[in-house]
Amino acid sequence: MSLVREAFRQLRKKPCTLKYPVEKSAPTQGFRGLPVWDMEKCILCVLCQNACPPGAIKLVGKGQEAEIEYFLDRCIFCEECVEACPKKAISMSGEFELAGFDRGKMRFRFRKERAPQKPQ
Repeated sequence: MSLVREAFRQLRKKPCTLKYPVEKSAPTQGFRGLPVWDMEKCILCVLCQNACPPGAIKLVGKGQEAEIEYFLDRCIFCEECVEACPKKAISMSGEFELAGFDRGKMRFRFRKERAPQKPQ
């Protein structure tokens, strides 16, 4: 008899889950979402590439022409790149809706802004 009583008691309560696509909650403190680079701080030292266990970060080019290529489909969101960065140029955002069907859209490139050259 207690099973039936418990079932009726639970029917009167509100659900504890959210109706996800309509109701969204903010990520909790310390959530590890999409990593983003602040290229103003970045010194292109390659420490993030060396610290990345799955190889989701790659430095392409050399010198001021270099850019960081990030592969979202390889990333395991371990935050090793954030910890390895000496200038704190990498941070984990709160973005978590990252699924997709096209692998081309899962590749990001971060490059330094070049100062405009003066005409001679």
